[in-house]
Amino acid sequence: MTSGGPPAIRVTRLSAGYGGRAVLHDVDLDVAAGEFVAILGSSGCGKTTLLRTIAGFQTALSGEVTLFGRDVTTAPPERRDLAMVFQSYALWPHMTVLGNIGYGLKLRGVGRDQIRSRVEAVLDMLNLSGLIERKVTDLSGGQRQRVALGRALAIEPKILLLDEPLSNLDAKVRLQLRAEIKSLQRKLGFAAIHVTHDREEAMTMADRIVVMDHGRIVQYGRPEEVYDQPQSPFIASFMGADNTIDIEVAVTARGSEISAEGARAPVLWQGRMPAGRSRAYFREDAARLMADGAEAADTLILPARIVSRAYPGGHYRYGVAVGARNYSVNDPESREPDTPVSLGLAIKDLHIFPVGGSQHMERKQP
Repeated sequence: MTSGGPPAIRVTRLSAGYGGRAVLHDVDLDVAAGEFVAILGSSGCGKTTLLRTIAGFQTALSGEVTLFGRDVTTAPPERRDLAMVFQSYALWPHMTVLGNIGYGLKLRGVGRDQIRSRVEAVLDMLNLSGLIERKVTDLSGGQRQRVALGRALAIEPKILLLDEPLSNLDAKVRLQLRAEIKSLQRKLGFAAIHVTHDREEAMTMADRIVVMDHGRIVQYGRPEEVYDQPQSPFIASFMGADNTIDIEVAVTARGSEISAEGARAPVLWQGRMPAGRSRAYFREDAARLMADGAEAADTLILPARIVSRAYPGGHYRYGVAVGARNYSVNDPESREPDTPVSLGLAIKDLHIFPVGGSQHMERKQP
């Protein structure tokens, strides 16, 4: 990321939608020059509408879009000096690889020899050397997406917008292209916004993550911040903390006494925590399976029973019953179904929110 000067992209109080119905609501977003930002959210949350409005394919209802300090809110896409890669490749099937990648250069009046030289250089970057005369209909899905990326990079944009470009590819190719896109972005130094619904994709590619819900940005920060400090139950769940347990907090002279239904005993926590009912969210790998009757400091212990076991690779995934509630827990040890165990929930690994509220509760020790 570079510093100084205006941001590559600045969105200010932006609203946009279709047929007069707003999909985006007063969105504010800055992307620095050379920064890679991922927009993460479920289908219909407005992330693609935001990208299309920045690109100029969607008209803003209100607000402002500036690129490197230049107001482009009403400018057509071709006047915005950016490039976009689409989920559907959007290649011309009757053209060769040369014709597709060189199309933007041709529109800019670049000579034929220069176009060919530039396309060959782009193909070399994308590990597609030797395919310059190949019809795009003869390419694999991964190769076609590289061609689509190459068409965007050929014009040497300072801003690249990516609209779920990897979602149609198989897992192995998707992992390869993740690394290649991030490597090219670092090498070439363009600012990028990458729209995805894949949490791992956003976490591994982005300098910062934007989480959207119902047309609004609900959290924005480094991947570690969004993952470790979700600011609402929605974000906690979206970032993988799908297990929930209701807890009760009583503030005493000795600290916060935390209890949960089914827990063997309350836990005395020395950190600050408001009194009353709350809901704790935790990930599969945040819980611990221990021998029945085991104890651990600063940990809620719940007598439990294993009801199912699967092996996704590298660890076991267990369905664990605590009374009438079932939890999903990852554990490296092989255990048989119907085995009695203790489910350990370390307070420091819980994302805690007041019931009926949205703000993450303070649970750090002083």
